[in-house]
Amino acid sequence: MISLGPEVSAQIFKHLRDEEIEQLTLEIANVRKVDASEKESILSEFHQICMAQEYISQGGIAYAKDILEKALGHQKAIDIINRLTATLQVRPFDFARKADPAQILNFIQNENTQTIALVLSYLQSEQASIILSSLPQEKQAEVAKRIALMDSTSPDVVSQVERVLEQKLSATVTQDYTSAGGIEAIVHILNGVDRGTERTILDALEIQDPELAEEIKKRMFVFEDIVSIDNRSIQRIIRDIENADLQLALKVASEEVREAIFRNMSKRMSETFREEMEYMGPVRLRDVEEAQTRIVSTIRRLEDAGEIIIARGGGDDIVV
Repeated sequence: MISLGPEVSAQIFKHLRDEEIEQLTLEIANVRKVDASEKESILSEFHQICMAQEYISQGGIAYAKDILEKALGHQKAIDIINRLTATLQVRPFDFARKADPAQILNFIQNENTQTIALVLSYLQSEQASIILSSLPQEKQAEVAKRIALMDSTSPDVVSQVERVLEQKLSATVTQDYTSAGGIEAIVHILNGVDRGTERTILDALEIQDPELAEEIKKRMFVFEDIVSIDNRSIQRIIRDIENADLQLALKVASEEVREAIFRNMSKRMSETFREEMEYMGPVRLRDVEEAQTRIVSTIRRLEDAGEIIIARGGGDDIVV
């Protein structure tokens, strides 16, 4: 980062987590001098790792190793691959994430729901959304439930399912045994399906497992997602929520969210809001989160009633 200079480093910082920025800043502050030969060595190694990662994304670890061996020799290639795989998670079903969803659906639609859930958990959420929407309705909710409740799966089971699908798709595969599934996985998938499929799945889950259905619904739309709602719908939402809740919710909101709200208020109302928020003083994070939860509940109620539209996957949201 020191070698790249402040302007480039600042751009990189934008893509890092807060704790990473703090750690890097501390390390940079402790460096007094960078030796020229050491700098060249580190930059060269960094470039090699970047290239190796690119090769892995193109054709898997075996492909990357082959290319690196030809360029750098056997031992150097092994060293780079070992360093990469220690931090780089090459997930199971990597080959499937490059395949057409219709192709994958064709191979897994007649499998049991647990197998389908396992495969969807490892796919890109966009792929999984398309496949979940295309499954028979009687399977959709059960598959969604199994994804949400999935914690970790035996490496042997993952490997076996992966191997069978690999043979069917005739693609390159790399082995890894990371966990998949869980609430976040099904939330990402459901956020990409059409509204009709979402309703079918959640209605069925509310009967089978009300607590799970409620937990999924809580996470499907978060307060910060307001930026994706059209202006007319935001104006409708503002009319139905308490001013006190909105002021609390905006206290820690991003500038983008604040702007989305304020531009849908009258000038006088937005000025009043800004003043009252300024004089509000410190607030408890729990109070802010509770206010945001109440607002999200109102948004979902208005969507269910058809009074607002939240953009999501599929043709269900086409407005004519």
